[in-house]
Amino acid sequence: MTARNLFIVTGLSLALVAGCSSDEQSAKNQNQAEDKTEQPDESKEENNATYENESATESDQPNEDESSTSEYKNENGQSENQNAYPAMGETVAEENGKKIVTNPDSIYVVANKERNLPADFVPENLVEPDVPFYANEGDPKRLMVEEAAKALEEMFDAANKDGMQLKAVSGYRSYERQEAIFAYNADRYGAEKANRVSAHAGQSEHQTGLTMDISAPSLGGSLSEKFGSTPEGEWVAENAYMYGFVVRYLKGKEEITGYQYEPWHVRYVGKEAAKEIHEAGITLEEFFAK
Repeated sequence: MTARNLFIVTGLSLALVAGCSSDEQSAKNQNQAEDKTEQPDESKEENNATYENESATESDQPNEDESSTSEYKNENGQSENQNAYPAMGETVAEENGKKIVTNPDSIYVVANKERNLPADFVPENLVEPDVPFYANEGDPKRLMVEEAAKALEEMFDAANKDGMQLKAVSGYRSYERQEAIFAYNADRYGAEKANRVSAHAGQSEHQTGLTMDISAPSLGGSLSEKFGSTPEGEWVAENAYMYGFVVRYLKGKEEITGYQYEPWHVRYVGKEAAKEIHEAGITLEEFFAK
């Protein structure tokens, strides 16, 4: 299959602004079907509670001046070296008291509560992967960076052949859209709770275009921890790495990632890195640590 290019110049900005109000109505509708204790991942981004359910790429090899040797510990507590990946300490700069990542268009970018994407960053080559979606035609959250979109198509094809019914919920999200989502969640649930399940603008992986939230018909498209115990969720956890994806927010790693367990949130890092991360059972923060 091939991804359909959806070019967004001024149109994307307009679509995002115009879509904000319509998204709020569709969010309310979908939220009614979700478990009251879980958010959509437009919190962290449509995270697992009942928050608003909204529901640039570089080569896999970084430039030599970005490369470094990082060290992390495997399950046995043994230190291992990983070469040719950019260490987090080398891909961030201080700006007005904030840490801003310097490689936002890399498949190895790490965005989190401590590392912000530039407010004006919009990934290049955003396309719509040819996979089943809950989002309506033309919705910007159907978009991903082309490399990641093609990998998602491969993963969905493989899952389908194994009898799994995966359906995409939300991909790309702009800085402005995330800003509105966090404000909505904070207003409704309080800033402290919103911060556990929702990303501040600039701290959301969705802005990179490398992430997709996934659900299954058995959950009605909701983004819930329950996804992890469905056949589809178990398949994703075991097989996503073969297509370059990792489950970004792992159970038991909340203190490291800053977010609760999200079995539905997959992040593209390329097949090589995904395999190493999956086999080590670690987070991006640990993998790309100095």
